[in-house]
Amino acid sequence: MNWRYTFTVGFGFFGISIIWPLFNSLIPPMLEDLGLSAAVIGFILTWDNIINMFVQPWVGEKSDHTWTRLGRRKPWLLVGAPLAALFFILVPFVREHFVWIALAILGTNVGMALFRSPTVAYLGDLFPSEQRSKANGVINLMGGVGGAMALFGGGALYKMGVPLPFIVGAGVMLIAIGVVLLFVKEPREVEIKVADKVGLWANLQEVWNQEDRSGVVILSAIFLWFVGWNAMEAFFTIYARNVLGIDAGTGTQMLTAFAATLILFAIPSGLIATRFGRKRTILVGLGGMFVGLVLGNFVRSSTMLLILLAGMGAFWAMVNINSLPIVYDVGGPERIGAYTGLYYFASSAAAITGPILGGWTIDRVGHNSIWLFSAVFLGAAFVAMSRLHEPAAVTVSTR
Repeated sequence: MNWRYTFTVGFGFFGISIIWPLFNSLIPPMLEDLGLSAAVIGFILTWDNIINMFVQPWVGEKSDHTWTRLGRRKPWLLVGAPLAALFFILVPFVREHFVWIALAILGTNVGMALFRSPTVAYLGDLFPSEQRSKANGVINLMGGVGGAMALFGGGALYKMGVPLPFIVGAGVMLIAIGVVLLFVKEPREVEIKVADKVGLWANLQEVWNQEDRSGVVILSAIFLWFVGWNAMEAFFTIYARNVLGIDAGTGTQMLTAFAATLILFAIPSGLIATRFGRKRTILVGLGGMFVGLVLGNFVRSSTMLLILLAGMGAFWAMVNINSLPIVYDVGGPERIGAYTGLYYFASSAAAITGPILGGWTIDRVGHNSIWLFSAVFLGAAFVAMSRLHEPAAVTVSTR
């Protein structure tokens, strides 16, 4: 495997990972300052995922079947990244007016949805099945570096001036996407499966009607574990402010412990899965996340919480690094973009469900309930994943 080139491909996910940690940690307190309830904040945080449910599968499949002088994926990067950066920069400047901040959030969501699936599809385009866990480890290492930089640097910049993390974050994302546009070479010809029907619902129907239920099982497991984690991510800074008594900037920085171990275990998680299998590695990760979330319900010390988050980051790497490669194994090499879209359909549906149900639970039970709420869904994901028949590795056919 060409490790240097793999790191170059990883700049795409690095750029994406700069934006979302800032979005998820800094925007909820702004919305709370407008007097919105946790349930309403949770609903607003699902807008991107409502858009993603329909736009990303369409974009992923569309990019499978088109070709331009720049390639199949790059035109989407050229349109989506600048659009997302522009609206993301506007967020802090209009934060005191609900309508304007809502429009800025919506514009950011649309821009990100236009280029995420094509960016992530490079994992399937450029690497054969037996290399994808290792390659995804490198790509997620880059994403983890971006997330850690966003959380720690963003928290520090937020204390200096609220607009700064948004401006710097957008600029870094554009630079990273520029690296991909300049240096990643897309394969000129790829074997593509031409479906009788195209679109999200046709793809879902195809998966549902397959005699092998592996597609249904893996997408269900992905949905469940992202319900749990997205709820925690959406409400952690609010939990930290209301239960631990720390400000949003410090709460954001605390999540750096999670991101740091995610970085450290990204490549090892890919190597472990290559040796012991993706399913087994994911199950270990889900089990560790479940235990960590149960323990988090009882932790009140900031120091102990940092240690707990660090451990959870390692287990989350085992899940996150290997989930998309196993989806590609289930879908086959001919429909990389389409199955990238289905992966994001499942994760986006979860990201809609998680914050809404998590916010509803917080409003009725209290902020501390978010830990056990998330634990229930990670436990359910473990049960679903244990029923998956892991497909044999396949080799992508490119020339």
